[in-house]
Amino acid sequence: MSRLRFLTAGESHGPALAVIIEGLPAGLDLTGADINRDLARRQIGYGRGGRMAIEQDRAEILSGIRKGLTLGSPIALVIRNRDWENWRENMAAEPGPPAEPVTCPRPGHADLAGLVKYGFSDIRNVLERASARETAARVAAGAAARKLLAALSINIYSRVVRIGSVTDRSRFNPPDDYERIEASRLRCRSVSAENRMAELIDRVKARGESLGGIFEITVTGLPVGLGSYVHWDRRLDGRLAQALASIPAIKGVEIGAGFQAAARSGSRVQDEIFHDPGRGYFRKSNRAGGLEGGLTNGEPLLLRAAMKPIPTQSRPLRTVDIASGRPSLAHRERSDFCAVPAAAVVGEAMTALVLADAVLEKYGGDTLPDLRLRKNGA
Repeated sequence: MSRLRFLTAGESHGPALAVIIEGLPAGLDLTGADINRDLARRQIGYGRGGRMAIEQDRAEILSGIRKGLTLGSPIALVIRNRDWENWRENMAAEPGPPAEPVTCPRPGHADLAGLVKYGFSDIRNVLERASARETAARVAAGAAARKLLAALSINIYSRVVRIGSVTDRSRFNPPDDYERIEASRLRCRSVSAENRMAELIDRVKARGESLGGIFEITVTGLPVGLGSYVHWDRRLDGRLAQALASIPAIKGVEIGAGFQAAARSGSRVQDEIFHDPGRGYFRKSNRAGGLEGGLTNGEPLLLRAAMKPIPTQSRPLRTVDIASGRPSLAHRERSDFCAVPAAAVVGEAMTALVLADAVLEKYGGDTLPDLRLRKNGA
């Protein structure tokens, strides 16, 4: 059963985003600055759109924290949408004048399927919640989970390894290389790859299109045995894959060698086991990405997620106007040209939330000292 859970609420152009986090133990040092740091990291990145010039995301803590320490009760956070001032009438909750409906669905978005599912005649009822703006609330929740993991010496890192056709093939050694990645406008380790990625974004942007890519998550300090092999829904690889795949525009998830393993023979995929009296069991390779049989095996966790290009295009694609049934061009909502660096930060958050839940599932504890004692004594 889940020990840590969270719920988000809010529309892209509504008054605010909200999130409730339940299950964090009492006594964890957590402040608004911890949360706002990750919210700011989500907003940066070369290729972002005009919305990021408007919003300056900051979390307002409503409950669950007192004097910088968690209370063990649910934590409630609110992130105000500054753009709400421009949408007060159109997005008002109370009855009022009818709004101009959006009737031209965007290919690749939830627009048409959501409209059919819920019986709407205005696509805005779908796109406001389906928007990736919701991920700001996830990042706020993930920042709290990350703080819990860090208190247990578990650390999460991300980087972008591909934008469009440009790949960063440099080796990543956390935490040594992380200062460079945090300073990069594309969360990229290689300066030359970063420059080529930026040039590609500029060329695609000039054509009115968007770009996707691949980001990588590395987690160090994980103990052996998080997750379980006893039921499908307790396998940690499945839980992590679902969490990453739930991020808007993510279309593929890899663990360790991932899809490359399908083309190799078994001896070139499995990680042989060794033992040393002082070190214990260890591997000389990590093609499994830190997971075997649904459990962590003590090696660093390695995940990758592939993000498709954002559906909204400056030069809209062909669609059908649902009001007239006639061919039309897709609705254009203000959007990014490339959001892979931001998606990497969201990926960190979702990974942190799943791992924090798995840690609490294995060790339990109502307070942080309880949790530390159980983990270190296990």
